[in-house]
Amino acid sequence: MKPKRTSSLIPPSEEVRSGSLRDHFLIAMPAMADGNFSEALVYICDHSKEGAMGLVINRPMDVPLSTVFEQMQLDSSSPLDSQPLLSGGPVSVERGFVLHTGDDQSWESTMKVSPQVSLTASRDIIADMAAGNGPSDALVVLGYAGWGAGQLEQEIADNAWLTVPADSEIIFRTPFAERNRAAAASIGVNLQHLSHSFGRA
Repeated sequence: MKPKRTSSLIPPSEEVRSGSLRDHFLIAMPAMADGNFSEALVYICDHSKEGAMGLVINRPMDVPLSTVFEQMQLDSSSPLDSQPLLSGGPVSVERGFVLHTGDDQSWESTMKVSPQVSLTASRDIIADMAAGNGPSDALVVLGYAGWGAGQLEQEIADNAWLTVPADSEIIFRTPFAERNRAAAASIGVNLQHLSHSFGRA
């Protein structure tokens, strides 16, 4: 569960193209065949013609952040101690990421996803969080979701996902159990009314 130190987050992508789903939510549809993503809400951090990378943000684990601080031998009295780690996806489940507000502060491996949201994968942000010097809002996530070239686009065409512009209020301040519903409601969709034949947004 200890986040690995890394010099880079993910290979740098080309300029975000028109139609990129970066800074969007993916809401798993009833047609989702992959059990790893049933009822998942995914925040897309990067998307280009080479593929996509995102984090599931509505699956808390029964492991508090204080466990990570302890494993990294960091003294902490942070109000974040009791915050749960999140299961971010089935890829590299031992690797840690911090999804956080885009404060002026920066760390060794920080990628700005949007003006409001950044992603950091280096150890230094965890140390700052334990010391109370971290970002104002943050989620610590283990693992991620990844798609190869054209794979995500095909899944959306197959009605596996509903796409929604992201909202930092949902990422950081909405209770986990309500995030899917809140994301869908932001575009006027009631999840209870979705069927396997629902089209994409």
